[in-house]
Amino acid sequence: MRSRLSIGLLSVLLVLLIVPATFAQTSLPDLGGRTVAIAVENAYIPFNYIDEASGEAVGFDYDVMNEICARINCTPEFVQTTWDALLVGVAAGEFDVGASGITITEEREQTVDFSMGVIATSQVLLTRLGEDRFASVQEFVDGDFFLGTQRGTTNYDLAVELVGEARIVAFEEFGPTIQALVNGDVDAVIIDSTSGQGYVGENDELLTIINEPLTSDFLGYAFVEGSDLVEPFDAALVSMMDDGTLAIISATWFPPVLPDLGGSTVAIAVENAYIPFNYIDEASGEAVGFDYDVMNEICARINCTPEFVQTTWDALLVGVAAGEFDVGASGITITEEREQTVDFSMGVIATSQVLLTRLGEDRFASVQEFVDGDFFLGTQRGTTNYDLAVELVGEARIVAFEEFGPTIQALVNGDVDAVIIDSTSGQGYVGENDELLTIINEPLTSDFLGYAFVEGSDLVEPFDAALVSMMDDGTLAEIIATWFPPVSP
Repeated sequence: MRSRLSIGLLSVLLVLLIVPATFAQTSLPDLGGRTVAIAVENAYIPFNYIDEASGEAVGFDYDVMNEICARINCTPEFVQTTWDALLVGVAAGEFDVGASGITITEEREQTVDFSMGVIATSQVLLTRLGEDRFASVQEFVDGDFFLGTQRGTTNYDLAVELVGEARIVAFEEFGPTIQALVNGDVDAVIIDSTSGQGYVGENDELLTIINEPLTSDFLGYAFVEGSDLVEPFDAALVSMMDDGTLAIISATWFPPVLPDLGGSTVAIAVENAYIPFNYIDEASGEAVGFDYDVMNEICARINCTPEFVQTTWDALLVGVAAGEFDVGASGITITEEREQTVDFSMGVIATSQVLLTRLGEDRFASVQEFVDGDFFLGTQRGTTNYDLAVELVGEARIVAFEEFGPTIQALVNGDVDAVIIDSTSGQGYVGENDELLTIINEPLTSDFLGYAFVEGSDLVEPFDAALVSMMDDGTLAEIIATWFPPVSP
């Protein structure tokens, strides 16, 4: 049931929060007010449980399901059941949806269908605050300690792998498992990190987590096989990711805990030549841009000191791979080829490659007309833009430059007819030159941009944690809006 979160996996979902409007869902299905029976336990903090103060059923699943139904016009009917009966009941058609921090597994997919992954999580050990007999998972495993868990869950399966059945104390529900830990009847509880955060939040004077992720998986919602609800629910979830609603709900129930880097200096390689990611502002002479704002905010959150180092694009990734810089920041597309030499952060922003042209261009109005003509395409060497340019028109029609600034100047001067560019950066150049330039709004590809690190860097996880927190509280969306203002059709 339940599952497991590594901060890296969260990227797959949370990056969708900042997908540009180009990719946003434009319309959602309408279920005509249809009643949807949703099975919950009401015993699994913070997914679904009874709040002691109010006596009301609350939690992440309630907020998500209510929001989904508000978007696709359905009526949620929450039905309390036990964990053992939940997936069986969905499979038998007793419930339309199962919601209770359910891990998506191949075995479960044999009997039910799943939504898209809604949240990623890891399994961790929950212990009593002040526990001094063991400080790591390995010390726990090597000792003679007892592990509490709930039967029929992926937590139970992992517990068996860790310590064997003889050292497991299993319960039918999760509440008694936690109570056994508090009472000292077990020494630790295996739990999803997301749920663990919820229990610690409710009992921070009693409980704590050993932050060593044991596994990583996605959680989702279960449906009757062949259900016609899967597609509408997924559409609603995507729209909630697009506009940030899912991030807000997640932050409410799973507040992030950020690492502290102790003020250490982090060398960040930038070009200072790629609007709006990083460049020299002509009016002030200062280095500014999206990357500066994001990196400064990250370091403010995890207590590091950013040291920006100007270099060329050709030297940037090579320098990171060689350890000359700690981080590379310059609108870098995450590709499998690059992942052979550097590690990447989670995807920070999604982008497409588009054609940037002169305002008033009347010889072609679409990408196909450009390709079919005898027009010349400007691009920067060593980039994914260059690779796509070759695919589009071949090398004979490419005019390539070492830096991006001269590429744009060549377009303005009429030396090339269009420039292939990331849509995000293209918005920046149009914003700076709206009397000269425009974009042909036909996305050629879609990719994620991220930050590059030395392979094996211990900075990736702290930076990802800071990025997640910036997504959760809306800071990243504000920075994006500053540097990539939406362009009206």
